[in-house]
Amino acid sequence: MNRSPWTQARRAARMNPSIIREILKVTEKPGVLSMAGGLPSADTFPVEAIRAACDRVLSTQSKEALQYAASEGLAPLRAWVAEKVAALGIQASPDQVLITSGSQQGLDLIGKLLCDAGAPVAVETPTYLGALQAFSPYEPLFASLESDDQGPLPSAIEALPHDAPGTRFAYLLPNYQNPTGRVMGQARREAVVAAARQAGVPIVEDNPYGDLWFDQAPPQALTSLWPEGSLYLGSFSKVLTPGFRLGYIVAPTELYPKLLQAKQAADLHTPGFNQRVVYEVIKDGFLDQHVPKIRARYKANRDAMAAALREALPPGCDWHMPEGGMFFWIRLPEGLDAMALLPQAVEAGIAYVPGAAFYAHQPDPRTLRLSFVTLTPDLIREGVDKLGRVLHEALAAVEAPTP
Repeated sequence: MNRSPWTQARRAARMNPSIIREILKVTEKPGVLSMAGGLPSADTFPVEAIRAACDRVLSTQSKEALQYAASEGLAPLRAWVAEKVAALGIQASPDQVLITSGSQQGLDLIGKLLCDAGAPVAVETPTYLGALQAFSPYEPLFASLESDDQGPLPSAIEALPHDAPGTRFAYLLPNYQNPTGRVMGQARREAVVAAARQAGVPIVEDNPYGDLWFDQAPPQALTSLWPEGSLYLGSFSKVLTPGFRLGYIVAPTELYPKLLQAKQAADLHTPGFNQRVVYEVIKDGFLDQHVPKIRARYKANRDAMAAALREALPPGCDWHMPEGGMFFWIRLPEGLDAMALLPQAVEAGIAYVPGAAFYAHQPDPRTLRLSFVTLTPDLIREGVDKLGRVLHEALAAVEAPTP
């Protein structure tokens, strides 16, 4: 028997597959309606605007667009980002903006820079699965922040470990959080930042969904309340197209040089062609007309799903109406397990994401996430009806008296 010559690093054991990506493979089965993936609606992609931008870039900037580029990112795009975040109350110069290969790379760079083995990193309960995946290989100890329908409780932040090595940062999604869809109100934001400053715990603010509000824009960014103690992550994936893999970090000047070095080591730079095309699309205010169309579409889908949930789900299911974003977060009646029920749901023609994967500790098996943006209202109603039948049957089996 041949012994493998490869010895994997200890961190490799902490790398796990994304349950969402695995579920998406299952949903390729014909006839399955997927509410699992956090994918923006492909019908919102501005294909003609992108095609025209590609033509302009190749006609006028081909040598620059196809060559190696600066690790920091395209200068005009960085200036655009600095102006964009100013509307959220963040006063930053373009020199504080680092263009990344999606905001997911931003999470990895932050983990590489700030996480150490055994050092605490605080996360919401529940939190974004991709952040847990990004940080885990750097071997932090996750501290789960007790949370309610507005996010983490300030008291939970105040109670974070102070002793060496100290809590490195709190990872927070204040706007239409993935997976719960919740949003922090202004008073909660102020209280959370005050608690973080008092505890000496910096904030990593992730905001991929902030533009996807339906009736009222969310309050200004957490970073605006503590700029020197915050890292801000943004993305073009939800408002333009995810295929370009374009995101950004706005960093304090203290951290920027090391983030830049981490970026250089990872991939030298984000593809320059992608940056130039996106800048061509957005530079003259395109998103001001485009994003409201996405909001209107998603709001109609949100309303269709809410009506379907009210009609189809059995008593005892708990959920709240999201004010923006892409997700409903459902808690099932006692006795039901969302992971255990997934095969039955797929067999019935509907897929969702079990909520347990979004917890750093003590997963809640009764939770699941539904995306409302990729299907039409009619298909949403059909899918929720199928889910409702599965849940009614499962609940009846749980409640049936044993012989």
